[in-house]
Amino acid sequence: MTEGCAVTLVWGMLEEREAAARVRVDGLREEPRGWLKCLEAAEIELDRRVIAREELVEALAVSAAGTIAVTEVQETVCSPVPVPGSTVPPWRDGLPVTVLRAVP
Repeated sequence: MTEGCAVTLVWGMLEEREAAARVRVDGLREEPRGWLKCLEAAEIELDRRVIAREELVEALAVSAAGTIAVTEVQETVCSPVPVPGSTVPPWRDGLPVTVLRAVP
């Protein structure tokens, strides 16, 4: 093999290796961009889930407050006022029948 041919062969090999290294470097430069995009997407998803949980907690609190208010209103509106003698007192030995109201 002549010296010029050997130099050309080595030169070509070095160019191929340089091109491969350049492709590898370019790929590695792109990876962080991909990671950043994935990280950004994951952060958006996390934010959405946090907001969803907070909204649910708020909605449940409002619903519970509404239920309590409705129950309180129902108890006040629906609870009849006892007429004297209409409530049966707890039984005790010797309790007279006169504690009960006569049925008309």
